[in-house]
Amino acid sequence: MQKVKKSVGYLMYILLGSWLPHYQLHHTWRIAKLIRMFCGFLIFNKCGKNIDIGRHISFSNNIEIGNNSSIGDYAHIQGAINIGNNVMIAPHCALIGTDHNITKTTIPMNKQGEYNSLITIEDDVWIGYGVIILKGVHIGKGSVCAAGAVVTKDVPSYTIVGGVPAKIIKTRK
Repeated sequence: MQKVKKSVGYLMYILLGSWLPHYQLHHTWRIAKLIRMFCGFLIFNKCGKNIDIGRHISFSNNIEIGNNSSIGDYAHIQGAINIGNNVMIAPHCALIGTDHNITKTTIPMNKQGEYNSLITIEDDVWIGYGVIILKGVHIGKGSVCAAGAVVTKDVPSYTIVGGVPAKIIKTRK
């Protein structure tokens, strides 16, 4: 039943929610937000209240999202992802919680399969435009990932990171 529910939610999002307007001032935006929120309740393993899901997002099937969190347009979410409360994920971000197995040199890499490693984003985090977060990363509470950063390692709480690969710029305290 869970698989059917997720399939219906994903299909509804692709056919309807993905094409409705986003961030406009008239009443159709509110209706579109409610439709996309409903799709999120069907798709996500755990879905908080008052979420905002952008348009044309690529979802995996193992996502948890907290209250008052948002995912910007054209985001790509792959693998197991836990998103806390009050998290802002800007447009064009990629959260990649999977990777290819490459350990055996006698087998082609594309035949070795994939593995998952959980990405965790704690509460009150801002992920800037175009950020890429790779497998197994833990983003601490109150942190900021600057636009365009590639986050390959854990980010401590209340820290601002940026760059490729992401490095600590300063703390927010």
